[in-house]
Amino acid sequence: MKFSVWPSPARPVQEVLNLARMGDTDGWHCFWYADHYMENTGDESFKPGPVHECWTILPAIAAVTERIRLGPLVSPTSVHHPALLANRAATLDQLSNGRFVLGLGAGWQINEHQAYGIELEAPGKRVSRFEESIQIIESLLANDRTDFHGDFYDFTDAPCDPKPVQSPLPITVGTGSPRMLKITARHATDWNTWGAPTLAADRHAAFVAACDSVDVNVDSKHTSVQAMFFLDGDVDKIAASPMADRSIVGSNEQIIDALGQYAATGFDEVIVPDFTLGTTAEARMDAYARFRDDIIPNVT
Repeated sequence: MKFSVWPSPARPVQEVLNLARMGDTDGWHCFWYADHYMENTGDESFKPGPVHECWTILPAIAAVTERIRLGPLVSPTSVHHPALLANRAATLDQLSNGRFVLGLGAGWQINEHQAYGIELEAPGKRVSRFEESIQIIESLLANDRTDFHGDFYDFTDAPCDPKPVQSPLPITVGTGSPRMLKITARHATDWNTWGAPTLAADRHAAFVAACDSVDVNVDSKHTSVQAMFFLDGDVDKIAASPMADRSIVGSNEQIIDALGQYAATGFDEVIVPDFTLGTTAEARMDAYARFRDDIIPNVT
């Protein structure tokens, strides 16, 4: 199983670059970065605070690293046009010498869409837009020219040149809904979800069923999962919180056990967000070092 890092977009740029260099040197698999313009509040309200822009950060990560993979987790097709996503992805794969992963989702953050005047369509329509987008992006990245005429987009003899270094360029979709899982099975190379081991196992089973329903071998897909990690946290307190089913808490041994459950379920990659790893840059880097030295080597 592989392990990846994911800093909060609120972190200072220098801390983000330092984490990328650390991840590159210490053998982490991928550097993920959220694609949002403001902090999520769950409704239309605004909470002040810095949020660095994903597609500006990622080229800097590519420039200061040599080995680690990188990508957005994930870019919403409700916000980004598929031509823009495909051309950005191809260029970043060139810039990183074949280390880019394009993370996609249908879009969900209410306050972001409201603030910028971007329509957050009804779920069915939003998924239909996503389905067109991922097909267009697939075609642009693989074919000399793309023609597509759908309900949302019209492409006529459209290029995307140069092509990415990777063929195919990996596309991961972060989702859990039944229809989105089937779209992911058909069109993406990778699938991503949130959840502590029990929730993640249920979602993994749903993805396996979706693959079976469209006659795709789930073993051909790379699967990843993330949760909030609370090292030496209060187990009872976290268990009573609204984020309990997305949290892993406890000693090294308890964390190792949870990671082993992910492996037993069949996940290929665990993403470790820094959101709960400490209140200072030093504490967060120490937490990642603890994962590297004391936790990951003992996962079976």
